Amino acid sequence: MSTPYTVRGAEDPADREACFAVRKEVFVVEQGVPQDIEYDAHDADAVHVLAVREDGVPLGTGRLLTGEAAAARTGGDPAVGSLGRLAVARRARGLGVGAALVRAIEDAARSRGLTAVDLHAQTHALGFYERLGYEVYGPEFPDAGIPHRSMRRTL
Repeated sequence: MSTPYTVRGAEDPADREACFAVRKEVFVVEQGVPQDIEYDAHDADAVHVLAVREDGVPLGTGRLLTGEAAAARTGGDPAVGSLGRLAVARRARGLGVGAALVRAIEDAARSRGLTAVDLHAQTHALGFYERLGYEVYGPEFPDAGIPHRSMRRTL
């Protein structure tokens, strides 16, 4: 059976717009995150990945921060990337899209010489990330009014 979607780097403007559309659908519309904090200055330099259905419909997205942007979120270690803005459209949940996006982001981190990936997970998603090898550390904290925990996976 073939995979009903593909995951690719979102390097052209149309793919970036598709990433932002999925994020708006999931974070702004579904979760009530204010639009003015969903998009930030890091979007310009981040590595974005996009999952699309065979007919081109966007299904999910995520991004990887590196360098100073990542270091500000990961405790200052330049060898650690920061996975964020992982969003899967409701129509694609349960298809393995989220895991495929995480693995694509990890591959991007490896290709840049990073040794680990950190993320800030919404607490309801901790089990998802734990199944992918991430470990929780530190206390719970709010982000956009949603409880989160820090997690890390060594690559």
